[in-house]
Amino acid sequence: MNLQTFTSFTGRIPRKTFWLALIVLMVISWILQIILFSIFGAGMMTIDPNATPEAQAMAAEQAMSGLGIPLVILILITLWPSLAIYTKRWHDRDKSGWWSLIGLVPVIGGIWMLIELGFLRGTEGPNRFGPDPIAD
Repeated sequence: MNLQTFTSFTGRIPRKTFWLALIVLMVISWILQIILFSIFGAGMMTIDPNATPEAQAMAAEQAMSGLGIPLVILILITLWPSLAIYTKRWHDRDKSGWWSLIGLVPVIGGIWMLIELGFLRGTEGPNRFGPDPIAD
């Protein structure tokens, strides 16, 4: 796994690289989220559990109000690498990276992507997207 795994939309990657890249991306995302929460001071620990539901909702809204733009930025930062990883996995299955749009279909799309990208083996031998990444 190299930097190109996260930046390029060409080529193929096997399941092992796919899962490792996703784990790396999730850890980086969690670290950035922790930093954002600490910088903007949002936290659910500031909500009084003995307060009325209305007061709890207001406190949660105030805690989250400062995170809108930073969270959008975080999503945009992780979107490119995620799409690059998905695209290379779709390529390994001999399908276009545009198949990532299936993830927009509620429930079924996510399950479909999980099965196709995470569990099914890629095309054996070369395909239109390049050589088999696990060929000996």
